[in-house]
Formats: sequence, structure tokens, C-alpha cells
Amino acid sequence: MGRLDAFDVGPKKLTVQTEFFARPSWRIETKVYLAGALKKVYNEDLSATPETELQRTIDAFHRAKIDEIAAGLRKLQQ
Repeated sequence: MGRLDAFDVGPKKLTVQTEFFARPSWRIETKVYLAGALKKVYNEDLSATPETELQRTIDAFHRAKIDEIAAGLRKLQQ
């Protein structure tokens, strides 16, 4: 389970990768890469999340991080 998106930011590629890990407890990890270099890692504990909600929670977390990054990039352009 997870998500992967890539965007062109000027001459560089921005990649946002969200992965699900079941051990030691349920969690997701979102990694942000710029031009192949790891720039930031976000973690979220999902141990209290019902199994039926996992993919929806992963998608929402991933989308929230992309929106956060996009807002930051818009601020830099102004």
C-alpha cells in the first residue's frame, strides 16, 4: 500500500513517496525527494486506524503533504 507522485519543479523533479509499514506497528512514512536527493521525511502512526480505513488514510496524508509542498512553492514564487 502506498502512493507515488512526481512533479517538475523548474529543471528538477520533485517526488513524493508514501509507504505503509506493518511492523513494528502500523505507520506510514512520506519521503520527499528533489532531484533524487532525500529532503524530508514525515511519519504518522496508524496503529489506532481501522483496517478498512487504511488506504483512505494513506491517500489523505499523501495528498495533504503534496498540498503543503505546493503552498510552500507558491509562496517562494511570489
